[in-house]
Amino acid sequence: MIDSLPFLLCLFVVGFLYASVGHGGASGYLATMVLFGVAPALMKPSALLLNLFVSTVSFIQFYRAGHFRWNQFWPFALASVPMAFVGVKIPLNDVLYKQLLAACLFLAVVRLILTVRQTETEPHPIPLWAGLSSGGVIGLLSGMLGIGGGIILSPLMLLFHWGRLKEVAAVSALFIFVNSLSGLFGLVSKGYSPDPSVWTWISVAFAGGLLGGYFGSHRFSVPVLRYVLALGLVIAGVKLLL
Repeated sequence: MIDSLPFLLCLFVVGFLYASVGHGGASGYLATMVLFGVAPALMKPSALLLNLFVSTVSFIQFYRAGHFRWNQFWPFALASVPMAFVGVKIPLNDVLYKQLLAACLFLAVVRLILTVRQTETEPHPIPLWAGLSSGGVIGLLSGMLGIGGGIILSPLMLLFHWGRLKEVAAVSALFIFVNSLSGLFGLVSKGYSPDPSVWTWISVAFAGGLLGGYFGSHRFSVPVLRYVLALGLVIAGVKLLL
């Protein structure tokens, strides 16, 4: 298992960066693992575990700051949770896995760029059919790729004005948590058991998430949050393709 200082530092930075915008950081962790040569078989379960802890602390910070809205969360989660359980059992070869993940990252960046200069307006109601259908698709992809789905859900909600930025961050954090938990249950049902060294990774990412969640929910401005998220996704996508 990789436990070098540069690798652990990258996990800390990813945890900080993604927690600051309500994400667990799975895409960033996966990109870091690719860069440092972690075996593909370890990537998906390890990323989901890291996601679980960092998204938890991120959600708590945004929730305590008063940004979470239940009505913006449940239409997506209702379909995504069972589909994440299904998706994690679908096998992908290494090349297709990395291509799909990179595509998701760049799609998220495009959506963010389209909305990055927009001022925040009163959120629109989320149609039930849209929440269930998009949640189901995102849940399936999140299980297949070992991500929580926040990198897809966040720009989708911003594009259709289904929430203000920090509300979207709060919803995404909990969305990532429930999908990651569902995906992990799917892996456990297949006999997965985490390597003890992963707990060091979790400790480092969790520390970054604590700081990131605090600064994102209390300190960073809305424009800064948008640029930070877009930059993080670009870096992760490029690393995956390389």
